[in-house]
Amino acid sequence: MAQILTPRQAEELHRALIAYLTANNLPQTAAALRSELDLGEDAFDAATAKKYEGLLEKKWTSVVRLQKKIMDLESRNSTLQSELNNATPTSRQNKDPVSWLPKAPARHTLQSHREAITSVAFHPVFSSLASGSDDQTIKIWDWELGELERTVKGHTRAVLDLDYGGPRGNTLLASCSSDLTIKLWDPLDGYKNIRTLPGHDHSVSAVRFIPSGVAGGTGNLLVSASRDKTLRIWDVSTGYCVKTLRGHAEWVRDVCPSPDGRFILSTSDDYTGRLWDVSIPNPEAKITLIGHEHHVLCCAIAPPAAYSHLAAMAGVKKPPATSMAEFMATGSRDKTIRLWDSRGTCIKTLIGHDNWVRGLVFHPGGKYLISVADDYSLRCWDLTQEGRCVKTLGDTHGHFVQCIRWAPSIVKDVPTANGTDGMNGGANGTPAKTTSSETGGEAQIRCVIATGSVDLSVRIFAN
Repeated sequence: MAQILTPRQAEELHRALIAYLTANNLPQTAAALRSELDLGEDAFDAATAKKYEGLLEKKWTSVVRLQKKIMDLESRNSTLQSELNNATPTSRQNKDPVSWLPKAPARHTLQSHREAITSVAFHPVFSSLASGSDDQTIKIWDWELGELERTVKGHTRAVLDLDYGGPRGNTLLASCSSDLTIKLWDPLDGYKNIRTLPGHDHSVSAVRFIPSGVAGGTGNLLVSASRDKTLRIWDVSTGYCVKTLRGHAEWVRDVCPSPDGRFILSTSDDYTGRLWDVSIPNPEAKITLIGHEHHVLCCAIAPPAAYSHLAAMAGVKKPPATSMAEFMATGSRDKTIRLWDSRGTCIKTLIGHDNWVRGLVFHPGGKYLISVADDYSLRCWDLTQEGRCVKTLGDTHGHFVQCIRWAPSIVKDVPTANGTDGMNGGANGTPAKTTSSETGGEAQIRCVIATGSVDLSVRIFAN
């Protein structure tokens, strides 16, 4: 048998073995080994034994530690190689907003909340970000500087969701809570609570301003989803509930209005999603999305910039252009994301997360869908590659990632609803500048994403 160790290394190993056996009260075995190796008292005295004591254990644990480090590095190398293989020349430079994807590390980690973060929302004009938490407070941050600006108090139980929006030129912040209420806050008046909307019979889990694209729309409408199994539409100028949508059989978890304000997508613990036409006097569920095998926690309506990619996935030659809710996505506790068309057909199931899917957002450029989940990760799915997962940020947070939002695009006119104008890109999903459905002006994509987690932190990923 060929010797792997040099004579010097073999001698060191023998002495370390004898020292280990002696230290562990195995004198007969140690004596037998010394006899076989012909190591007398003169060659291996007490001082030598002391010198080699513990050496074998140190070497052994070092090998295990190095093996783990090698495996981690191989895993990272594999992930980076996969990203490189899937990158285009423009996305490699990371300069094209349409191809931009978040990358680690985060630009800022914002910490001040005392309990889990449940929601985040960007101001449509200023560099303000609001975060809601189980600690009953809302915190306002400057996401560019990474600094806390103020803490807003008023809710008596956990704050579950937030959204900026409202009448043109008069942006408000809406919040909803387990205390059964929705509150409206005025950013221009020190986030003073200007109105409280009671009416739901259980926790209010989601709230969104409805864009004013519908004929005669004023930007005054707000939609909320609740554990009382209903959705309610409110007039924020009067505080009155103007419509109640019933149809879900369990807790309604999330809600997302279409960019033109005509449709509302909702998801529920009844394992379904529903698309409602709220432009008619008596809104009704236009379609029901059936297919998930557990509670459906989040949803997003695709921007028109994504239609060509999603139409190809659905096997349709010409992308539809009949409505602003042709395609949508839902995420569930069954660990999957499903993509749907406006007929309620599931066109693709995206599998990759190892735990509940908590949040979804479409890239304003239309090429990607981004998701976060309780597996601590953020995943980017390429809609031009049949929904293939092309990027994973494995440790986006140190605990469950509960929410994600994309900063609204910069529009020459003042946008009216948080995230609305960023929803609309060019028809082919390639230009860096998109057209806003509400203003008709050009909307420039802002490459900024915020995530919130049970680890008590908000993270900002920016170009």
